[in-house]
Amino acid sequence: MRNFNFPDISIERISGNPGDALVLRSQRTLLTVSSAVVGGGFGSARTIINRHVHKDYDIRDPRADMITFARRHGIEGPFVGLMTAVFLDNAKAYTCTDGGLRVATVATVGLGNRIAAGRTQPTPLGPGTINLIVLVDGHLTPAAMVNAAVTVTEAKSQVLHSRGVRTEEGYAATGTSTDALVVACTGRGPTLPYAGPATHVGWCIARSVREAMLARLRST
Repeated sequence: MRNFNFPDISIERISGNPGDALVLRSQRTLLTVSSAVVGGGFGSARTIINRHVHKDYDIRDPRADMITFARRHGIEGPFVGLMTAVFLDNAKAYTCTDGGLRVATVATVGLGNRIAAGRTQPTPLGPGTINLIVLVDGHLTPAAMVNAAVTVTEAKSQVLHSRGVRTEEGYAATGTSTDALVVACTGRGPTLPYAGPATHVGWCIARSVREAMLARLRST
């Protein structure tokens, strides 16, 4: 994938029934924090899947369905699995380097179900997901992993604001109702206790999210 450059991690596109997926495979175990349908919370994995599903996808147990999809494609170990109705041809990536730090983001951006957090009333879930996979070649503490997830979300919302994205009610959009993220780190290097936007790693995280999302939004 263009603009993706991360040590020991490859990206491939696989076809499935139904749907297809982007699969990131790591040669080493990654520490993860995620809101994904499979592998959510804190965990570890060598595989991250961003699977395309139809916009009318309505399965009672999406977690079990995702696991079945992974096993069908030979993914047997623990993995983190996200779903999106966005076509994967539109996926974008950006790699940020800052001194000895490297951060890469892979983004799929759909805006069909825009919301403003705290203003939009609870609504039935629908297609229009922003999925962000953020890889950090560093050793984040658990607290820094949460800090990184906050930084990712701040950067995402700032991009939407800068592009003038609004909800149907006219509010400035902060995301969609089904957004998901993964922050994964390699555990290499010195311990990084913080990952807010004022830190070097947080700056790299925010920049990679920003540039990956803008690459997609500029092409629409």
